[in-house]
Amino acid sequence: MLKPLKKDTGDTLYSMALTVPTVLLSVCFILIPIIDSVIKSFMQYGVKNIISGRPGVWNNFENYLRLFRTDAMGNAVVNTVLFVVFVIISQFILGFALALILNSNIKGARFIRSIMMTPWVVPTVISALIWMWLFQPQYGLFRYLVSVFSGGRVPEFAMLNNPSTALLGVGIAALWKQIPLMTLLLLAGLQNVPDDILEAAKIDGAGIVRRFFSIVMPYMSSVIKVAVSMSIIENFKQFPLFWTMTGGGPNGATTNLAILSYREAFVSMNLGSGAAVTTVWMLLMIVTIALYNRVFKTHDMT
Repeated sequence: MLKPLKKDTGDTLYSMALTVPTVLLSVCFILIPIIDSVIKSFMQYGVKNIISGRPGVWNNFENYLRLFRTDAMGNAVVNTVLFVVFVIISQFILGFALALILNSNIKGARFIRSIMMTPWVVPTVISALIWMWLFQPQYGLFRYLVSVFSGGRVPEFAMLNNPSTALLGVGIAALWKQIPLMTLLLLAGLQNVPDDILEAAKIDGAGIVRRFFSIVMPYMSSVIKVAVSMSIIENFKQFPLFWTMTGGGPNGATTNLAILSYREAFVSMNLGSGAAVTTVWMLLMIVTIALYNRVFKTHDMT
C-alpha cells in the first residue's frame, strides 16, 4: 500500500523564509507612519522644519495641553462622537427597515435596489454640494418645505448656518449617502436566513417578533458586526462632507477631529499639533471599535 508523500522539510523552511519577511514588511509598512505621527505629536514641528530640514523641538505634552486648554479638542471629540452615534443608529434602523421591505418579494425590488445605489456611487464632495443646495437658506428645497408646513410662520430655515442644527444637517447628508450600502449588506444577511427554520418556528406558534429576535438576528450577527464596524470607521474619519458643507462652522459647531487635524496641520501650519489631534482621533476610534467588538462578543456568548 502506497504511503502518502510527506512534505519536504526544505519546502517548509523555504515557505517560512518567504512568509516571515513578508509579514514583517507588512507590519512595518502599517506601523511606521503611525509611529512617526505619534512621535511628532510630542514635538514643536512645523512647515519651517520641513523647509529648513531641521528636526522638531521636543515639547512633551504641550500640543495636547494647548488643544485641551482652548476646548478645541474637547469640542471636536464631542462633535465626532455625536455625529458617529447619530449616523450609525439612524442608518442601521432605516437600513434594516428597507432591507426587510426589499426581502418581502415586493414588485420592482431589483429596480429599487439599483436606484438605491445611486447615493452611494455619487462622490462624497458632490453629495455635499447637493445637500448644501437643498439646505440653502434663500432658495433651498428645505426652506420651502418648512415654510409650507409651518403655514408661513417660519419663512427662514438656515440649517447649516445655525450652530444648533448644523451637525444634524451634515448627519442627514451622511445618512443619504451611506444607507444604501448598509441596506444591501443587511439584505444579503436576511437572504441567508433559512426559510425552513422560520417556517418551523411559525408552525410552533412563534410570533413575528419572536422569530425576528430569536432566529433572524442570530443568523445575521456576523453581517451586522461587519456592517456596523465599517460604518463606525467611515464616520469617524469623515472629512469631505464636513469640509465642503460647513468647513467646521458655524462657531465650531461641526468641527470634528478630522477638520481640527487639518486646520492645525495645514491652516495653522503646526504639524505637531495636527499630529496630536490625529493621535487622539486614532486612539478614540481604536477604543470604540474594541469596545464594540467586546460588547458584540459578549452578546454572542449569551
